[in-house]
Amino acid sequence: MDEGSLETHIPRSSMPGELHHPYSKFSDWKFKLFRVRSMERAPMPGETQIERAPLSEVVTSSTLGETSEDAVGLPGSVMKLCLGGKSKENVEGPGRRVDLKLQEMDTHMNYLRCLCRLCGGALRKAKGPEHDVQGLLDVASRTALRKMGCKSTSWPEVILKVFKVDVTGDMETVHPPSFCQRCWTLSMRGGGFCSFSRTHVPEWKPHNTLCSLCYPKKPSLQRKGRKRRKVPRGAQRLAKRTKWDVHENTAMVGDKRTWRPGTEHAQGPAHRTWVRPSIQRAQWVKSITHCQKEHLSARLLSEDLPVDFLSSVTCQVCDHLLSEPVQSPCRHLFCRSCIAKYMFSLGPHCPTCTLPCTPADLTTPAKAFLKVLHSLLLFCPRESCRERVQLDSFRTHCLGHQLEEEARGGKLLEKSLDNFLPVNKGGRPRQHLLSLTRRAQKHRLRDLKTQVKVFAEKEEGGDTKSVCLTLFLLALRAGNEHRQADELEAMMQGRGFGLHPAVCLAIRVNTFLSCSQYHKMYRTVKATSGRQIFQPLHTLRAAEKELLPGYHPFEWQPALKNVSTSCHVGIIDGLSGWAASVDDAPANTITRRFRYDVALVSALKDLEEDILEGLRERSLDDSICTSGFSVMIKESCDGMGDVSEKHGGGPAIPEKAVRYSFTIMSISIQVDGEDEVVTIFQESKPNSEMSCKPLCLMFVDESDHETLTAVLGPVVAERNAMKNSRLILSVGGLSRSFRFHFRGTGYDEKMVRDMGGLEASGSTYVCTLCDSTRAEASHNMTLHSITRSHDENLERYELWRTNPYSESAEELRDRVKGVSAKPFMEIHPTLDALHCDIGNATEFYKIFQDEIGEVYQNPNPSKELRRSWRSALDKQLRTKMKLKPVMRMNGNYARKLMTREAVDAVCELVCSEERRAALRELMELYLQMKPVWRSTCPAKECPDQLCQYSFNSQRFAELLSSVFKYRYDGKITNYLHKTLAHVPEIVERDGSIGAWASEGNESGNKLFRRFRKMNARQSKVFELEDVLKHHWLYTSKYLQKFMEAHKNSAKALQATIDPDEIQDTQEDADLSLDIPEF
Repeated sequence: MDEGSLETHIPRSSMPGELHHPYSKFSDWKFKLFRVRSMERAPMPGETQIERAPLSEVVTSSTLGETSEDAVGLPGSVMKLCLGGKSKENVEGPGRRVDLKLQEMDTHMNYLRCLCRLCGGALRKAKGPEHDVQGLLDVASRTALRKMGCKSTSWPEVILKVFKVDVTGDMETVHPPSFCQRCWTLSMRGGGFCSFSRTHVPEWKPHNTLCSLCYPKKPSLQRKGRKRRKVPRGAQRLAKRTKWDVHENTAMVGDKRTWRPGTEHAQGPAHRTWVRPSIQRAQWVKSITHCQKEHLSARLLSEDLPVDFLSSVTCQVCDHLLSEPVQSPCRHLFCRSCIAKYMFSLGPHCPTCTLPCTPADLTTPAKAFLKVLHSLLLFCPRESCRERVQLDSFRTHCLGHQLEEEARGGKLLEKSLDNFLPVNKGGRPRQHLLSLTRRAQKHRLRDLKTQVKVFAEKEEGGDTKSVCLTLFLLALRAGNEHRQADELEAMMQGRGFGLHPAVCLAIRVNTFLSCSQYHKMYRTVKATSGRQIFQPLHTLRAAEKELLPGYHPFEWQPALKNVSTSCHVGIIDGLSGWAASVDDAPANTITRRFRYDVALVSALKDLEEDILEGLRERSLDDSICTSGFSVMIKESCDGMGDVSEKHGGGPAIPEKAVRYSFTIMSISIQVDGEDEVVTIFQESKPNSEMSCKPLCLMFVDESDHETLTAVLGPVVAERNAMKNSRLILSVGGLSRSFRFHFRGTGYDEKMVRDMGGLEASGSTYVCTLCDSTRAEASHNMTLHSITRSHDENLERYELWRTNPYSESAEELRDRVKGVSAKPFMEIHPTLDALHCDIGNATEFYKIFQDEIGEVYQNPNPSKELRRSWRSALDKQLRTKMKLKPVMRMNGNYARKLMTREAVDAVCELVCSEERRAALRELMELYLQMKPVWRSTCPAKECPDQLCQYSFNSQRFAELLSSVFKYRYDGKITNYLHKTLAHVPEIVERDGSIGAWASEGNESGNKLFRRFRKMNARQSKVFELEDVLKHHWLYTSKYLQKFMEAHKNSAKALQATIDPDEIQDTQEDADLSLDIPEF
């Protein structure tokens, strides 16, 4: 059975006369049409308009005995005898007035078809083709509009933009269905966006007794006081119209012929267009209902049912199977949409018995009848299937065929698949849920929403979102849509498709993508995969706010001295808070920083999950943790050297930068009733750049003491204020108190001397921990203790400044032990492990050169000899160790140089076997001592080396003073002195040296350069703000956890773009998160 058979119909049986209602006074009804736009279903842009065949094609011969069944193949044979009943009495009796009204409506619609929808002019006067108002753009129009930037695909979109008229709700009984070529030209000239000429769009009204189209007022035909000109006698006269010409524009209604607007003039009596009244009524009502593509034909029934039963299950208007049936008070059945459109066009009365009936009087039939209706068996219209399906499951069956075709990769069914399916039209065209506005969606789903909310509060603790998502997931699984179900499940679990904004932010920060690069990647992935895997930039900016300082509220008790109580403070000028006197010159620097207390609050909120996890692991209740938390902070400050970047024209100007940062080392708590302090958080990687949070960035030379003091002065003031107060912050939903302890340990030798007010590193006073001179340290290399402190240096500075004893410069210098400036920041007396390694490696590099040149025999070599020794050493290290020469010692070179392999390579250039043994023993002792100051916890990681450290350091000192006396006679380097004399004391006091090193801050130097290149901007002020912001996000524990949870995001991305290329064998492969620079 082909699709064309859907439009065929079965004739109805004539109804008995006793069923006709006696009411026939149609004169009381004024045939007024009600303007209810919602009664008519507007054709969608993708639907094709119903073909309007000229009535001349509908030619039937009464002499051949045709019935309505013979006109099945005609375009207009959709409904039969829908008005006036199905009996001869109704056809030729009181129903004539209804037929006259139908005839009026058909005449009105014919007039509308001749006019333009937009300008109201006659289509025949506009030269050019007509265009369908609801149709799609043709190829020529779409191509022309695309060239002008318009991406519309249908005429309603173009008309809305150009003429400011919404035609999607047009009805054929009110509005013309076409527009003229002139309006098309205006649309093309405006590029589909505007109109360059003013076009008055008329207001179209429904047909009434005073319709201006059906009964026009023609002032041109009225006399204006002047006689009409007579036709000259010699003028040629037209012949009178023939009888057939008159008959071709008439139609039979009952026993009369009525005027009907004709089409093209017939050439003779053989082409007259008289149409049977029943067929004519069907054509008239067809132009009103337009349901032949929506409702199912009775031809699809699988059994030959009785005529009376068939009449009871078909609509009395359209002759199709009932679709959402409704029942009138006179017990007649109709499709809801058909009766609604009929009443809107022809008035509120029953089409069968002409009894007055309004849409409000329509009711739903009995359930028993609906059960019988839905159990009817229909043949599947598909030739390859021909399965018998019940009416209620017919839609699902047709959708199954569509899914099968899509699975086989066949040609997609046309968008109007619902033509075969019963749809719920209601009193108003029932739109799909997704096409409604948000308010209408809430109104339609209000009952379901209430039920889901009650269930969620009762069973799931009020988590309505999870209940709805689970229902959607189960619906997808039940429909075998496993791919979409997998995507939804991955989204619910925060992985895979539809990445969390924090994941996208972590990917962008960790791969150093600029805004434009990320946006390009976002668009490319979305266009390639068809899914929004990555989130747009505005979503990332919203996620940034929660991670940057200045988002979380807090309180200090007591309030911080000379610090604002505002909580929402972001990046500020680094010079704010600096009280400069009148005589001070303005600081020539650019600096940006976070406020210290706000940055600490953000860092603690970043560790909120770790704090709560630590409390749970140690089974600590909130009731026994009343004393508050103690937070240990490691501070680091170091210069980054020349960080100049040439973004604009002109020469590259050297720029030196300094970064001040901090690291949360541990969080502990004093449990009530116990003396032992419980550590609930310990930084596992204290020397990683991922844990070192930037606080202040400044373009300044670290040797510029005045500028450095001006910039770090406000930071020091905030730090001192926080020492005497406690922070009240909400963690885990409860307000908790925190006290902070600061240790300034992450400084190199140069920065320690600058901040502590000591002389430069070449001073006589070799150590920043004790008062020994260089000569004393070389004679006694191991027996020294830590004597310097911040308070003592301040007292010595006062002595240096005032000289109360009137001593000479040498005597005063000996009294203050090298203090020559005011210490402006408290520094914890310790040893920096990273710079200790670099300093000792530099000293060993010089020892290797001296041993190659046998300086112990020739104490005063020339510079040329020293250059030759260095060249030989560099060549040997390059050959054996693959170490390229460096201008300045760095950490990587130092680690490779201080190995046994490097000593063996150097010993090949040493002639004396005794000197070789001494070099090997010296390196072996150093490698035994190194883990003590490099390990994070030497008591656990290297207890044996810690116990032997004093012995090894004593033996190391003996070798330096005996075998290598030529180099260490009366002198020693700073780091060798601290390595031999102060390491055991520092480890005993602090527990570790390596954990408090400045390695994390040093590792951030490369991050500064990468972030600066990533956020290259013309203004250095905004550039510094972007670098500080992204550096902070880079160190966020929250983002790091998301990155750990989404290690396979790159694999998911590739699988989304091209699933065929991902093989099962690559499931365990390590994929990098580096996003290619698009």
